[in-house]
Amino acid sequence: MSVAEEVLDCARRAKAAAAGLATLPRAPKDTALRAMADALEAATDDVLAANRRDVERDPDNPLVDRLRLDEQRIAAMADGLRQVADLPDPVGEVVRGSTLPNGLQLRQVKVPLGVVGIIYEARPNVTVDAAGLCLKSGNAVLLRGSSSARDSNAALVDILARAATDAGLPEHSVQLVPGHDHDSVKHLMRARGLVDVLIPRGGASLIRSVVEESTVPVIETGVGNCHVYVDADADLDMALGILVNSKTQRPSVCNAAETLLVHRAVAERFLPRALAALHEAGVTVHGDEDVARYSVSQSANVVPATDADWETEYLSLDIAARVVDSLEDAVAHIRRWGSGHTEAIVTASLPASQAFVAGLDSAAVMINCSTRFTDGEQFGFGAEIGISTQKLHARGPMGLPELTSTTWVATGEGHLRG
Repeated sequence: MSVAEEVLDCARRAKAAAAGLATLPRAPKDTALRAMADALEAATDDVLAANRRDVERDPDNPLVDRLRLDEQRIAAMADGLRQVADLPDPVGEVVRGSTLPNGLQLRQVKVPLGVVGIIYEARPNVTVDAAGLCLKSGNAVLLRGSSSARDSNAALVDILARAATDAGLPEHSVQLVPGHDHDSVKHLMRARGLVDVLIPRGGASLIRSVVEESTVPVIETGVGNCHVYVDADADLDMALGILVNSKTQRPSVCNAAETLLVHRAVAERFLPRALAALHEAGVTVHGDEDVARYSVSQSANVVPATDADWETEYLSLDIAARVVDSLEDAVAHIRRWGSGHTEAIVTASLPASQAFVAGLDSAAVMINCSTRFTDGEQFGFGAEIGISTQKLHARGPMGLPELTSTTWVATGEGHLRG
């Protein structure tokens, strides 16, 4: 059987499973999610063994931090499934309703999307998060991870799929898309009519490829060129904490800060402290000439910034930095170079924070808090399927409600249109 036939057969099985999932009430879905969590914890040793094979195959991979699992991460993934089980079921929720003057009753009701394909890089935790969220929202899920995590993903999907089926969910509700090269991805992207939506999670090249080449509708999760702007009225102790947390708490994720903007009025007081703290944390600063002047050790931790730095998602211990003359200049910089993901302002001025929010066009804006809070779990959604930076269907962290569509239901008593 060719790769194309394998992928399409996989999608057909998912479509059949989706029909069964769509009619399930909450209880069996929650039971299955808890069974999946228990099975995952019980198979921790098997998962870790598979993950070691992936890590050892390419130990120098810059994304190895995202790839590597340990007992704590597996326990967190299992807890994530239980958290999703505890969340309200969005399916069947009435978004709005009304009775027309002619007596016809209208309701807009949330329904599953159907078959959701997830194309992602490196992170095996996405396998578990995506499976849990899709099943809870009544969707069948097709998982296509990167070849770097193939053993980890195969082990995880085998555990989750068996547990879900044993708990009573339709067979093939969770599947790993066959194949390890781009051909299998290509066939998944063109399975229009079998796959209802694709969600890419990864770097800019992956997302661009899926958006540009897919005939299946795509929900675009975006690159995270996130900014921290320190305003003229900022509490500088607060700003330092927010900057360091935004950049270093976990630098390899999309909501980590990649650019620091500092108002000129506070640059002399803030930048020496900021550069020293970043240097201590091992961060290389790609700064403009103004930033370099404030380096605590003859620019030892500052290298000259270029235009490429302003648009780069480093996903590493690097950050671009520049001094701006005003809040308006900060907003203009972000609108030119940003990716529309997350921006943070540190300020004691309410008008400044309001102007910052109003002036930007990003999925999330943080006022006096870290960019790292743009996250479904941190927002109280449970695990997230991704962070959307597009404007259609969903934007920002995508939880259960964002994995549904709606159906209009009209109820009459023999109503006829005149």
